Amino acid sequence: MRRTTLMAMLLLATLTRSTAAGPIEDASAAYNRGDYNTTLRILRPLAEHGVAEAEREVGFMYYRGEGVPQNYIEAVKWFRAAAEQGFVAAQHDLGVMYLNGQGVPQDYVLAHMWFNLAARTHRRMKIARVWSRTVTRSPRK
Repeated sequence: MRRTTLMAMLLLATLTRSTAAGPIEDASAAYNRGDYNTTLRILRPLAEHGVAEAEREVGFMYYRGEGVPQNYIEAVKWFRAAAEQGFVAAQHDLGVMYLNGQGVPQDYVLAHMWFNLAARTHRRMKIARVWSRTVTRSPRK
C-alpha cells in the first residue's frame, strides 16, 4: 500500500511539473533578462490555478518588489499557497517571513514549524529519489 501511494505521488508530481515546465522555463528566462512584466504575465495565471512553483515565484517577486510594488503581505499569501502544497522553497520562505515578522506578526514558533517542515519535505524527496533509482536498477525476481 505504501509503495503504491508513493509511486502515485511521484507520478502526480512528475505530471504536474511537466505540465507547467515550458511556461516556468519561459518565465525564468524573462526574469533573468530583467523582464519582470513578461515574467508576471506568464506566472500569474499559473499561480492562480495552483501551480506551486509559480505561486512561490510570484511571492518572491512581491517580496523583492520586482515588477510589482514590494508587498510582504502579498508575498506571504503566495508563499503560503505554495508551501501548503509541499513546495520546499516556499515552506522555507514562509519560515523566513515569520522569523523576521515580514507580512505576518513575528512568530518564532511558526518560523520553526515551517523550517522544520521544509527540511522534512526535502528529506522525503531525497529518499524518494534514491528509492526510485534503486527500484529501477534492481533486478526483478
